[in-house]
Amino acid sequence: MWNDIVNYAQEWAPALIISALGIILISAINRQMRRRLESAPNSNLSVIGPITTLTLIGTAIIATILTLPIGDAARGQLLGLLGLLVTGAIALSSTTFLGNALAGIMLRAIQSFRPGDYVRVGDHVGRVSELGILHTEIQTEDRDLTTLPNLFLVTNPVTVLRASGTVVSAQVSLGYEVSRVDVEKQLMEAAKRAGLADPFVQVVELGDYSISYRVAGFLTEIKQIITTRSNLRKAMLDSLHEAEIEIVSPTFINQLRLSGSETFLPAQTRLRPQHVENTPEARIFDKADSAEAKAKTQDELEAQLRIVADLEAQISASSFEAERAGLEVKLASARQRASALQEFIE
Repeated sequence: MWNDIVNYAQEWAPALIISALGIILISAINRQMRRRLESAPNSNLSVIGPITTLTLIGTAIIATILTLPIGDAARGQLLGLLGLLVTGAIALSSTTFLGNALAGIMLRAIQSFRPGDYVRVGDHVGRVSELGILHTEIQTEDRDLTTLPNLFLVTNPVTVLRASGTVVSAQVSLGYEVSRVDVEKQLMEAAKRAGLADPFVQVVELGDYSISYRVAGFLTEIKQIITTRSNLRKAMLDSLHEAEIEIVSPTFINQLRLSGSETFLPAQTRLRPQHVENTPEARIFDKADSAEAKAKTQDELEAQLRIVADLEAQISASSFEAERAGLEVKLASARQRASALQEFIE
């Protein structure tokens, strides 16, 4: 009886050992990759990690089947069943899982946007807060987090606000009795009050009852786009009312049958000096700001590590003691900077 148990254990020992080693190896690699991704979320590990894990799992399963104490016919049937299952899984998930994975690889290769960028795709507008292999997360203007499949981003046009600045605009309709020259003057003044550079005014439409004007200007700090849009409209109201220009449709006047001398203007109020308000973008895009800061710090860390490696190579190649001493001072400073950046990321 004991001999049977020993023989049985010897027959199954290779398969059990390989299975245990496979589980330990895969768990250790996954744990290490998670730690690396936490400190460097935009590294290639987000793409290579899942592929490596799937490859290791497949290799461990095949190695276990090959060492099972069974006949060649049964082993061949198991391998055939495994191949059939893998083929079926690929066929069923090719339009979703693999499609999103390939789309994620494509987005990372193109690098059309990165964490912190302001994007618009379809009806979704916000700042990128996370880039994954299967999905991209954006933080909307309501501070909500929206998860978009990468396949959706690849198959739809994506608009990315340039980091160097964008154009902010607003429209208003005014009656034909108001001079176009006066309107343009006041709208240009409003754009300047809102902090826009190089403002301009366009006539968008000549309607049956009113003229549609568009005022626009260049905004260099795109993180303040929500506040600037609101400030532009506030400035338009103030500037037009100060010039006693009514923002009211002639249809509205005709319906009320008012005389030409009556106007609809708010009571004049004394404008007090404005204190600097806290902009809402800091709270709205908190996660996107954090993701952007982490990405920029990671780029700076990689550049600093390249400087460290270059200095180490120069020290090794230098044969002059004075030159080596100067390089070692620079190396110590570079290492200290890299260590500080690493601590910030972690």
